[in-house]
Amino acid sequence: MESWRENLVSTDAGIAELLRDARRIAVIGIKTEAQGGQPAYYVPEYLVSAGVDVVPVPVYYPDATEILGRTVYRAVAEIPGGVDMVNLFRRPQDVPGHVDDILAAQPRPKSVWMQSGIWNDEAAQRLAEAGIKVVQNRCIMVEHRRHVR
Repeated sequence: MESWRENLVSTDAGIAELLRDARRIAVIGIKTEAQGGQPAYYVPEYLVSAGVDVVPVPVYYPDATEILGRTVYRAVAEIPGGVDMVNLFRRPQDVPGHVDDILAAQPRPKSVWMQSGIWNDEAAQRLAEAGIKVVQNRCIMVEHRRHVR
């Protein structure tokens, strides 16, 4: 039975619902202010301006303790209180390396969003089988502006 496929979200209605329900979003692969011209910085910056509680989870920048005025965490599973959604700014081949961390988070996030140009069907299937909604290859900023603002 492949009921996990129902957790792969691609309809406008499904995307709108995920975005409306996502009050706290962890951003894996967020950049710092020094890279402000890159999507991995200005997209989370937009989310903050839209009233979303963004939790930075940078992959690089080991000295960063704050991004966008918020405390940095090194893993989703380390974020106190959990998050509603994980937004991934990682190369497609790097996505599977984050799945175990996402699944270890308590409570688990309700959804995982892979940015434009990012998709990994293997990782999406693992997450979907675990009951997590998955969006692939979509810009969260574009979709948030369309469906929420």
